[in-house]
Amino acid sequence: MNPTDQYTFFFDDDLFVETDHPGFRRRVIIGDHLELWFWRIKGGAEGSTLHAHDANEQLGIIMRGTLDFRIGDADDQARKVLNTGDLYLAPATVWHGDSVFVGDDELGEVWILDVFAPPRTARTGMPALSGEGAPSAADDGSAS
Repeated sequence: MNPTDQYTFFFDDDLFVETDHPGFRRRVIIGDHLELWFWRIKGGAEGSTLHAHDANEQLGIIMRGTLDFRIGDADDQARKVLNTGDLYLAPATVWHGDSVFVGDDELGEVWILDVFAPPRTARTGMPALSGEGAPSAADDGSAS
């Protein structure tokens, strides 16, 4: 397989980008109809706010560690705890976040694959939307 192929992507630690929130790193891969954000979050990291997306569904898969978060009505204080292999679905307008990240024993990290449809970012890397739903420092898009 050719590692420069536009249709294949490889795990490379150097391709994860630090965000405005300490302990949050991500790699983003954008398609025509969906977008993948691969999160590597240090256990105990803070910065996930309760938020909703007006125009995007978000599917999250916990690949490593534990995610303790809220999902549903904004007033609902109930928390859900997801472990490796668990997933969540946040349809458009469903509130989610206010997360606690519990790192795994090996790396002390939580790995989450977030898939957005439609994509939140244009292929140029610039936000596809302005305002709610667009990537920003205040909403890193994590489930989290």
